[in-house]
Amino acid sequence: MAAPQILWFRQDLRLADQAALAAAAAAGPLIPVYVLDDESAGLRPMGGAARWWLHHSLASLDASLRALGGQLLLLRGKSAEVLARLAAQTGASAVHALRHTEPWWPAIEAMLPNLRLHEGTTLLPPGLLKTKTGGRFRVFTPYWRAHTAWGPPPRPRPAPARIDFAAIPAGDRLENWRLLPTNPDWAQGFDWTPGEAGAAAALEAFLPRLAAYDVRRDFPSEAATSCLSAHLHFGEISAAACWHAAVDAADEAATAWTRQLVWRDFAHETLDQFPHSATAPHRPEFDNMPWTDTDSAAGAALLTAWQQGCTGYPLVDAGMRQLWACGWMHNRVRMVTASFLVKHLLIDWREGERWFWDTLVDADAANNAMGWQWVMGSGVDSAPYYRIFAPIGQSEKFEAAAYIRRWVPELAGLRDHEIHGPFERGYRGYPAPIVDHKWARERALGAYQGLRG
Repeated sequence: MAAPQILWFRQDLRLADQAALAAAAAAGPLIPVYVLDDESAGLRPMGGAARWWLHHSLASLDASLRALGGQLLLLRGKSAEVLARLAAQTGASAVHALRHTEPWWPAIEAMLPNLRLHEGTTLLPPGLLKTKTGGRFRVFTPYWRAHTAWGPPPRPRPAPARIDFAAIPAGDRLENWRLLPTNPDWAQGFDWTPGEAGAAAALEAFLPRLAAYDVRRDFPSEAATSCLSAHLHFGEISAAACWHAAVDAADEAATAWTRQLVWRDFAHETLDQFPHSATAPHRPEFDNMPWTDTDSAAGAALLTAWQQGCTGYPLVDAGMRQLWACGWMHNRVRMVTASFLVKHLLIDWREGERWFWDTLVDADAANNAMGWQWVMGSGVDSAPYYRIFAPIGQSEKFEAAAYIRRWVPELAGLRDHEIHGPFERGYRGYPAPIVDHKWARERALGAYQGLRG
């Protein structure tokens, strides 16, 4: 009899198009395991919203494995130690896993001599594509060209119809991990279906809208985006499966969306080169920004107003309230709210990155950090420093009236041309703008110019 094989699930909670699963199942009977690791050195624990998603995704994966005659083993502790004990206990000869780019994994993986890593987290693994001089890409457009020239990813493989399982030892109960919020249960408004089936359904629902994606994706009042980000983050569906489904459905009209999948690859490429992207600007001169002191009463009040959606700018407030209620925010609005924090309020982008990490169900180390550095202007491929999103102009341009009415109901009675703001203090209980746009813009530009000498 072949020795058991441990299949270590991380952010790849699926059975279809799962290279680690295919390799492990071919080598011997399977022991599928997920390790909840909040203890390993250097590891960044998940935020609250992501833990909610994880609970439901693990339950879904366990149900899929049980339908095939197995189950998901749940263990908690330092990953390397837990997996080493499991291998010794079961006689497993190898641990199989998909390669991940989060900066904490290499040190953990190095402690597992029997680890077999497989690709499948991204369309192409970080470091594969090279510039003409043999270097690594730091600008998206040439990376996109090289990615396109490489060709499409392989066709996704279906989930196995049969799996041989080894004897699976006793593990933890999912409920005992207490991943779900309780007092208060701030996730009551979450309207998501985590898991592999939920990911497939979300993709199927999006495909009829794909042809209009390029034109309507920036309009937050419309359901024009795929809402697949959390499914992709947790690996409930592969990027290759998304790519081929889109191209099969819309051919060249799918390019605007498949380009976003390549942006996701580029985020992982960037994180692989800059492992401290969540805490250190890619351009070190940005560490000299004259940030607002959020330890002061005034600075703390500004940060709280932004977090709670009480800035007096309706589009910003709608986005921040949507984030709290849903664990998600429309991408155009993410850019506007992020720009408002770092440029209007001159608050350190790392405060925003941490807030998004805790409140987004799709909080992703690569994409979250890249997004904040892009808006800040400190990334290797960023928006120009002088691009400061005007909240009112963005709201008008992208017809956000219906979006604002949903998330800022105290303004629901206003007509479309009135609702974008700002409004005087006390207007129907809505706050006055906490900062003047023109003044804040000039202050931010002055701060940026100071960095340039």
